[in-house]
Amino acid sequence: MTESRLSYEILYEILRREKARQDLQKLDKTFYLDFENYIKEKMNILELQKQKSSIFAQKEIEKTEKQIDNIRKIIKELYEKRELKITQLALSVVKTKMQDLPELLPEEKLMFDKLVEVLKNFRWEIINNILEDKPKVIKSDQETKLIRFIQAVPKFVGDDSNEYGPFEEEYVALLPIKIAELLIKNNRAELI
Repeated sequence: MTESRLSYEILYEILRREKARQDLQKLDKTFYLDFENYIKEKMNILELQKQKSSIFAQKEIEKTEKQIDNIRKIIKELYEKRELKITQLALSVVKTKMQDLPELLPEEKLMFDKLVEVLKNFRWEIINNILEDKPKVIKSDQETKLIRFIQAVPKFVGDDSNEYGPFEEEYVALLPIKIAELLIKNNRAELI
């Protein structure tokens, strides 16, 4: 196993920078993999300490367990800070069609692209329907599911007498549960 490029101090500094600055901070493309290796190293150290039988070993075990707990808290807080910034960035891109994007980690780029897609679809559907004076906004008391169409679906009338569609392949929509489940069952859509 290769030794991790991370340490507790480096992780803490990365979190401090992310919290202190408004922009998304640049991280190595392998950050999450490096973190995974780092936490595995710490877990291996803990297992070795547990195999020793001395009073000093118990103090070391407690110290390592506390450090692992703190490392997990740091990565969770770091992820949540970055997630919020990425969500705000996606919303900004949808509103302004901004092109100058920061470097995202591969996992974050996937999340960003999906957020932009969902936001664009909802923005288009809601604004377009309002501008066309054909509101199709689903009532909030009706249970819904978010689905992605895997095949194009022509316009149809649901059992609630509302008109839906047409929907293109890859389109994302929030539909009543009965309609969404029927589309999923017939391999026309998938649950998001």
